[in-house]
Amino acid sequence: MRWVRRRGRDAGMVTSEYAMGLIAAVGFAGLLYKVLTSGQVRAALQGVVEKALDVQF
Repeated sequence: MRWVRRRGRDAGMVTSEYAMGLIAAVGFAGLLYKVLTSGQVRAALQGVVEKALDVQF
């Protein structure tokens, strides 16, 4: 019976923790997108891909 009462009190806290985790994940994804689409990183990734496609088998 104690477990039921305690569970009822903490129900909203779990939802807010998920919401904060989701906000943090979206923020991190936005930051990662900005870094990966920057000029220097884009050029480096393009160089890696071109080098990989130029390999002779």
